[in-house]
Amino acid sequence: MSAAQELETPSVKSQVSAEEWQLRIDLAALYRLVAHYGWDDYIFTHISMRVPGPEHHFLMNPFGLMFDEITASSLIKIDLEGNIMLPSPYKVNAAGFTIHGAVHMSATEHNCVIHTHSEDGVGVSAQKHGLLPISQHAMQVIKDLSYHDFEGIALDHDERPRLIEDLGDKHCMILRNHGLMSLGKTAADAFFRHFFLERSCTMQIKAMTGGSELITPSQAVQDNVDSQANMGRRDLHAENFAWAPLMRKLDRLDSSFRT
Repeated sequence: MSAAQELETPSVKSQVSAEEWQLRIDLAALYRLVAHYGWDDYIFTHISMRVPGPEHHFLMNPFGLMFDEITASSLIKIDLEGNIMLPSPYKVNAAGFTIHGAVHMSATEHNCVIHTHSEDGVGVSAQKHGLLPISQHAMQVIKDLSYHDFEGIALDHDERPRLIEDLGDKHCMILRNHGLMSLGKTAADAFFRHFFLERSCTMQIKAMTGGSELITPSQAVQDNVDSQANMGRRDLHAENFAWAPLMRKLDRLDSSFRT
């Protein structure tokens, strides 16, 4: 039995635009992918997607569902204060719209926000030196990475301007003693940025666990990798080349995220 059948979530396809419905499918796919790669944290953390239009609404996960249960219809549409805009049998987690609302209200280009509490991500977030340029993956992330100091569980809206100031013009952030965050124009854009950030953290934790002295490439090499990554990222996202295989993977595992 699929997640959609088990939960019997009523379809909202007829109540939203075709554009919003496709965004719901993409966002549900992101939740399934985060669960598949083991980056989820029980029912906590969030991924959000801006809904086109002047209302400043965005979609977020229903509080109380596992990430591998989320479907296009179960996603909740809320405003920047967390008010539910489309009737839903579910509720939202207040900490989610504090962080995600801050990003969505600050810059129109950040349509998708991924926030995780993965073990390796939190591990690196607690290290004073942060992410190190010791892997090819990390060197593709570091120049687009910012940091935000821990202020407690993200329930206070007063934290929003400080988070946005620390984010600056970057697309990735390490929330110290907390976790990771990545932003993108699309689901694919945000996912690939987050994939490299998560992988970088895992590689760092494993390398440090080995106990040997770490090799740090020269700044010239780091700059070259960053330049190469930017060229590759433009080609990748121009054709959405790597998103389609992920969608095929999800369809093979459980296509109920589309419902």
